[in-house]
Amino acid sequence: MDARERRNTEVMERQGSLHDSRKDDGVQQSGVPRHRLMVRTSDRGWPYTWKEDGSTRGCYVNCEVERVWQIVKGDLTAWSSSHGEADFRPERRVLIGTPGIGKSMAAGSYLLYQLLHCDAEQVPMVVYCIAGRKFLFDKTSRTVSTYMGDSSNASVVRSLSERGMKGYIIYDVAEPDGAPSGDLPPRGWGMVVVSPPLERNYKQWVKWGDATNIVMNCPGESDVKAMCVWMRRHQPVREQAEYWHVVKGQMDKVGPIPRYIFDERKYDNWVQRCHKIVDEATSSVILQYSGLGRGGSWDHMKVLYWLARVVRVRGENSGSEFFFNLPVSAYLGNKTLFKSAKLMQQHYFNLLISGLTDYLISENFGRCTVFAFLNGSFVRAIECRLRELRPSPQRQSHRCALAVYSQERSARHHVLPQLEHVSERIDVECGVLYVTEVENFPLVDAFFFVKSNPMALVGLRMATAGGHHTNASTVRQFTEYLAEYFNGWDELSRKLSWEMIYVQHADSTPMNDWQRCDVVNLDSVSGADNNEIAAFWNEKVRQYQVSISSEDAPRSPRIEE
Repeated sequence: MDARERRNTEVMERQGSLHDSRKDDGVQQSGVPRHRLMVRTSDRGWPYTWKEDGSTRGCYVNCEVERVWQIVKGDLTAWSSSHGEADFRPERRVLIGTPGIGKSMAAGSYLLYQLLHCDAEQVPMVVYCIAGRKFLFDKTSRTVSTYMGDSSNASVVRSLSERGMKGYIIYDVAEPDGAPSGDLPPRGWGMVVVSPPLERNYKQWVKWGDATNIVMNCPGESDVKAMCVWMRRHQPVREQAEYWHVVKGQMDKVGPIPRYIFDERKYDNWVQRCHKIVDEATSSVILQYSGLGRGGSWDHMKVLYWLARVVRVRGENSGSEFFFNLPVSAYLGNKTLFKSAKLMQQHYFNLLISGLTDYLISENFGRCTVFAFLNGSFVRAIECRLRELRPSPQRQSHRCALAVYSQERSARHHVLPQLEHVSERIDVECGVLYVTEVENFPLVDAFFFVKSNPMALVGLRMATAGGHHTNASTVRQFTEYLAEYFNGWDELSRKLSWEMIYVQHADSTPMNDWQRCDVVNLDSVSGADNNEIAAFWNEKVRQYQVSISSEDAPRSPRIEE
């Protein structure tokens, strides 16, 4: 054991400062609830930054950080209420969360602060272990001792326990292969292990001590905005708004990960690495993406470190919780899904979509939501709610092909490339969901063909607004794309019936009216041709609307966000 430092524990004396960032946002209105963030500051920083000789003084406390403390506080209350019962053992906990969200800097530091301010008779000793260093806070003698070397973890605390001392251990697994010893905690001590979702860091320790999980969600957008307000609190409101605009853009790309979104250099390096991970994925590596949309450790799925976040899910047992893996951002989620759609075998891709259907509806409604139509349970849930939109009451009603021929639903998909990458045309197949790599593909987000009489082309359009009118030029462009993709399109197109399904989220204003096809005459296109397209649209195309929600997704774990 190497005791490098022993000093008066000024960290216990400093109360820090408790700040409500609402007061600085400049837009608080009476009667309007504002988002709350507490900032705890320490002149000497926190143990997490000491390991790097850092100077970070602010510890951001949002509802997720406070929740961690309330759970530990409940354990301490139960401990003190046991009145020294010989068979009582303090609860052992594992705090799990996405790397970079503040498990150590925020939750670990806040736990330390609160434990240091607990009754000294209840918790006389607090030990904070991180990166091979142990900080021993003796609240009775008001001193802090620093120990170096992994081998001394258990022996230091065990010697205290043997002398009848009680306390609490915060064990931060900040480095690979830094799992805690099975001898921790000793009799009369509580303990929490702080770790990313890597079971190798805690699996054996949990097995030895029957520990339970605390899962910490990523900060919400309002939390991040409040952090920005605090960081720029001395600047004019305009500069605060500009800073938030930059951070929001970075958060949209890499997710709500404070480690990267507040540092431009780290952000640039991280987003480039994320792009590289997806762009260079191979058929063998792509199977790791199947870790999305379900629970499970990241040990054997390294890509999740860059592309995923964990969210809290309630277990079947009262009070139990575990984590579920979702894309870290809609931007990277879309990129990941399209790469998976190209490389992953159909069976595995359908399983991936099954696990992510709820996410695609509730959190990432947009272009990738069309993949939900590969999910049979989802299609069966919505087919009876397809509502026809008619240009006039006089037009005879017509059932949607998706509802009439539901057994013909798409169970396979095909990714259509950019036109410059089309090497040869393909045959039209029924029962295939066609999606395209073209970012702003005209008219639809995806489409499929139904073997009806006549054959039907069914377009899917994800719509957020209450109206989604189109024009003849867009329809023309759509047919030109299909002519480049499919064999014999000119002849086939004359025999097709057309249907459009406008898919909206249940929270959006629903479409109730026929979606027009306007004529916009351009010099390069004759007015007669455009008028012909518009007439075809208004006379031949059938339109339907459906609102979808998480209730339409297959039964999934209860995610708390």
